[in-house]
Amino acid sequence: MTRMRGVNATASEPIADPAAADVASAGPPGIDARIVDTLLARGRLKDADLGRVRRLQEESGGSVTSLLSRLGMVSEKDIAEASSEVLGLPLVSAKECPDAPPAVQVSIRFLKQHHVCPIAEDEQRLDLLVADAQDAYPADALALATGRTVRLAIGLRSEIDELIERYFGSGRSAMGTIVENLTEEGGGGDEDDVQHLRDLASEAPVIRLVNLVIQRAVEARASDIHIEPFENRLKVRYRVDGVLEEVESPPANLTAAVISRIKILAKLNIAERRLPQDGRIMLRVQGKELDLRVSTVPTAHGESVVMRLLDRESVVFDYKKLGFSDEFLPKFRKVLEQPHGILLVTGPTGSGKTTTLYTALSQLNTPAVKIITVEDPVEYQITGINQIQAKPAIGLDFAHALRSIVRQDPDIIMIGEMRDLETARIAIQSALTGHLVLSTLHTNNSAGGVTRLLDMGVEDYLLTSTINGILAQRLVRRLEPTHAERYEPLPVVIKEFGLRKLQPEGPIYLWRPKPSALTPTGYLGRTTIMEFLVMTDTLRRLVMQRAGMGEIETAARIEGMRTMYEDGLVKALQGQTTLEEVMRVCSDT
Repeated sequence: MTRMRGVNATASEPIADPAAADVASAGPPGIDARIVDTLLARGRLKDADLGRVRRLQEESGGSVTSLLSRLGMVSEKDIAEASSEVLGLPLVSAKECPDAPPAVQVSIRFLKQHHVCPIAEDEQRLDLLVADAQDAYPADALALATGRTVRLAIGLRSEIDELIERYFGSGRSAMGTIVENLTEEGGGGDEDDVQHLRDLASEAPVIRLVNLVIQRAVEARASDIHIEPFENRLKVRYRVDGVLEEVESPPANLTAAVISRIKILAKLNIAERRLPQDGRIMLRVQGKELDLRVSTVPTAHGESVVMRLLDRESVVFDYKKLGFSDEFLPKFRKVLEQPHGILLVTGPTGSGKTTTLYTALSQLNTPAVKIITVEDPVEYQITGINQIQAKPAIGLDFAHALRSIVRQDPDIIMIGEMRDLETARIAIQSALTGHLVLSTLHTNNSAGGVTRLLDMGVEDYLLTSTINGILAQRLVRRLEPTHAERYEPLPVVIKEFGLRKLQPEGPIYLWRPKPSALTPTGYLGRTTIMEFLVMTDTLRRLVMQRAGMGEIETAARIEGMRTMYEDGLVKALQGQTTLEEVMRVCSDT
């Protein structure tokens, strides 16, 4: 949550100004409109979506904000933040609430129906966490039933429902409640019966279960969801800021139902469990348009599923936000502005290569140039760029598409990946005939990009005449700046990591993560550490002499290249990340 104010369980500190709480409970007209205006101003709500909801409101009634939440057009978090600002009520996380419930006697059915939960009390007042502060009835009813003044605070509906269960129910989580609603025979049956699996995957509890897994991944800012079946359990893990975290999982007897539901959503063949499959799911979750790339592979105990979440609305193609420093960016732009040649971006899967290429393309995308890309898959769509989806199953691979692209008279070509010698040779021919070619390679560093192409069979004289630059990168977790803790490293650490070379003067400080209301890990988002090898005459001579990767890197460093490791250390000294993060993703080789 972006903004939190603590709750004191002893009611000696008011949750909010009583006058503001009374105004909220009275629910005067205009509050709903003010909340909607706030959502529009923050860019959390689209005019088209608002128009659809207003038409629905005319037919069915209810407030606009409640309809927006129910239809998933705006996230609970965004509505809660806007309501908190408009009503002057604090925004409270369930994590901040007391461990023990207040001793008030209240109907759990009433609390669940209205999504409200008492969180603290004294002789005069009752502190109430509400999802919809405009609805005066729950607060008025509890005030009448308890004979106390009710003070309001805003919470997320999902968190309130789980808090009610924890305080006054059996302690089940939201997933546990859904699982309990499944019929006894629903999780069993013949898993080889395709029709049974299809029926099971279409049951409401299974649908809610899969939706909950995806929704929680969005709330956790996960980039990937891993669903892995084992002999006695089903494991669900989220990759958050590049690190896998295990989360609450459905029971093992629902493995087939959960995986079948995902395959149905991705339009995959649920009867085929012997071969890997790839698909795509387009969803709207928490007000966000999500594109989920789904991959299934058969394992010993069932199919392992990985879903990559692409939030198209939150991606910003900006060099500075990617982690390009003021020292680094001019060199990269200079190579990018050359009229022909090849620019490569290297790194392992999930290191941000594609985002870097998209950022470069968005900068080059002007009415004066024609840009064509061949990708597998097309991750982000950019207006003004002709993007081709590779389809190897019908013969449209990178090499085949490239041959046709050249006849389209492009100025700039982007190839998703140089996977084989044929693709590399066509790309080189394109560069030799006056095109700027951008592509990616899977290598550990920039010098490794040269040796990889040579190993693939590319002739050295062609390579030296076409490669302009090779960028290698990794993603490290970014420190949450408002809570990061600064410390002075020991002299042995400064010496071991060569920090004094990177900061010749002044005291040296590093930072460590500190958990906060924003993030339990102390990290929030990621940034890029990178190295950029610019092909010079010296490096070309080494390539023609078939020099090794180490020699090429040494020569590039003499000419001023800063390695990824050194770039990471500089960003650690600046407080953007930690020394541990740099060591996690790269080493001083």
